[in-house]
Amino acid sequence: MLELTNETFGKETKSGVVLVDFWAPWCGPCRMLAPVLEALSAEVKGVKFCKVNVDEQSELAEKFGVSSIPNLVLFKDGKIIANRSGAASKEALKEWLGASVKV
Repeated sequence: MLELTNETFGKETKSGVVLVDFWAPWCGPCRMLAPVLEALSAEVKGVKFCKVNVDEQSELAEKFGVSSIPNLVLFKDGKIIANRSGAASKEALKEWLGASVKV
């Protein structure tokens, strides 16, 4: 998964469908979710999977109102179309993605 920074965020999320995982290394649920997202990124075509370390990129976390992690934000052509907090199963996330965009 592509690690986004304040400098790269706009470029990477401006076109297409992009799922951004706001996470931190000390967050247990974030560490549980990481392999699920890795597996999904291999299965789901048409969605770019990225992540933002909120400790290193606190400006981005503030900009998008991230108050709990893990927090998944789904963008389409630079606009937020869906978001959710907390860890989830691969099946639940696949269903959420499918309900949010045609994948």
